[in-house]
Amino acid sequence: MIFGMTFGRTVRFATLLLMIVACGSFASPVRDTDTPPRTTGGRVDINHASNAELKTLPGIQDAFAAAIVKNRPYKNKLQLLSKQVIPEAAYGKIKNKIVAKQ
Repeated sequence: MIFGMTFGRTVRFATLLLMIVACGSFASPVRDTDTPPRTTGGRVDINHASNAELKTLPGIQDAFAAAIVKNRPYKNKLQLLSKQVIPEAAYGKIKNKIVAKQ
């Protein structure tokens, strides 16, 4: 007996443990090779970054991150201003931390 379990409980426990391992819950995430990188040289790619990645930028909260995602794609980072996605003050804080990859 394992930890005072009966044989039936031990088998069910082992089966559950194997199912968890087989599902890959302990595996590290693998990035699809066709997915473009979301950061380039420490800069965040505004065309591919997730909301969470965008919120790591100074002054970018939930609303601005959602607006950036909603208005994709961008030909260049200045389109954040020309499309009126974020205010100029917020753009000034992030302009050196972003890129717009195609």
